[in-house]
Amino acid sequence: MQKWYPEVLEEFKIYSVFDLLLEYIEEGRITLDSELHTKLTTYHDPCNYGRKSLKTFGHGYFEEGRIITRACSPDFVDMAPKGNGNYCCGAGGGAWAMPYGAERVYYGRLKARQIKETEAELVIAPCHNCRDQLKKSLNKEYDLGIEVKYLWELVADSLVLPEPAKQGLDTKK
Repeated sequence: MQKWYPEVLEEFKIYSVFDLLLEYIEEGRITLDSELHTKLTTYHDPCNYGRKSLKTFGHGYFEEGRIITRACSPDFVDMAPKGNGNYCCGAGGGAWAMPYGAERVYYGRLKARQIKETEAELVIAPCHNCRDQLKKSLNKEYDLGIEVKYLWELVADSLVLPEPAKQGLDTKK
């Protein structure tokens, strides 16, 4: 949009899921219960949201996902390295959908080791390719014993919903 249709950006604001969730949290539009997720949690930096976004748009989404994750799951540990130096899961570039399962698992071995070193039981992965690779391939092939969730799934599970009566809804009908 910035390159080919910059005039659109004068009329519309473009959000990433990170921007939207952070805005909702900071403005109090959503309330999160940080006591629901008690497992030691870590965050995976997807290549597309991090390095590729940084290169293409000048902003990589590294810390935003961590801020949101910590708001839902305060027992948090980072992988090393993290951010721009975090390892690829092996499913990048759509490799998850390709018929190269053995190669994908092989290239994900560094990510598997990185996750094991954190001793985390819950891994948050905002990217669908990464989530599937971590959950369905690396978790089984490297016996990680982890639960894997999307970032927005973690947020949805942590939402504190208002009482129906407070919204003027009659629940007795």
